[in-house]
Amino acid sequence: MTHLDKRLHAIRADLADETLRGRYDAPHYVQGHAAQCIVPVAAVHRAPASDAMQLTQVLWGEAVTVFERREGWAWVQLQRDGYVGYVADVALGKFELNSQKLPVRSAHLYQAADLKTQPAIAIPMGAEVAAREAIGDYVKLSTGHFIYAAHLNAETPPDFVSVAEQFLHTPYFWGGKTVWGLDCSGLVQVALQACGREALRDSDMQEQSLGAPIAQNDLRRSDLVFWKGHVGIMQDSTTLLHANGHHMMVVSEPLQHAVDRIAAKGSHITSIKRL
Repeated sequence: MTHLDKRLHAIRADLADETLRGRYDAPHYVQGHAAQCIVPVAAVHRAPASDAMQLTQVLWGEAVTVFERREGWAWVQLQRDGYVGYVADVALGKFELNSQKLPVRSAHLYQAADLKTQPAIAIPMGAEVAAREAIGDYVKLSTGHFIYAAHLNAETPPDFVSVAEQFLHTPYFWGGKTVWGLDCSGLVQVALQACGREALRDSDMQEQSLGAPIAQNDLRRSDLVFWKGHVGIMQDSTTLLHANGHHMMVVSEPLQHAVDRIAAKGSHITSIKRL
């Protein structure tokens, strides 16, 4: 059988995605069904337990394919980037087709077209919604919530680096991909997606699938610098923007500082990619 990455294919020893029949040997196969995230952000775990490692996150309105529901957990594959993991069942609801992604770092959903109404729900960049009608300065969504129109219809910055720069000083959070916390590859993925370019989730996937290799002496804005398990974005020929566990936040620093610090721990640049 073909070797398949469990992060990107719904395969287990006991169960697999029906579409993988013939490519993966499992005792049972199941045809998945669509659902969507109905909370602002939900953790995607490695195992069906709240204390299991968070691998990534699924955002408000984002579609998933559900292969199993059991004991309060759903085994899912995110439709946007293909990532597989476990999500708390209560975070998922009926699938509806959404047409817009939130282009700003975060915004609030209100109960009425009034900024004073409560409870207000904060949703992150990349959350997906369906607009129904404009009401004054607000837009009514398919869920019945209202969002400030200028937030929903904001122009996307001219390049993905400008998007990433909006997350400067955001806390580092393993598996995160929102303004409330993100990791190195999450920063790259969120910024690229905001500019209409899909990207895989983990840094090794991004290194394999994004751009073309270049030499270190030819750096410019938007180049991606990779180490084993880490990625950063060049803001210019000498400055790196990255979410990292040393500062525990998104920082902008001289590339050489990061190179030296990471080298001191035994890791070196594995590639530089130009998009």
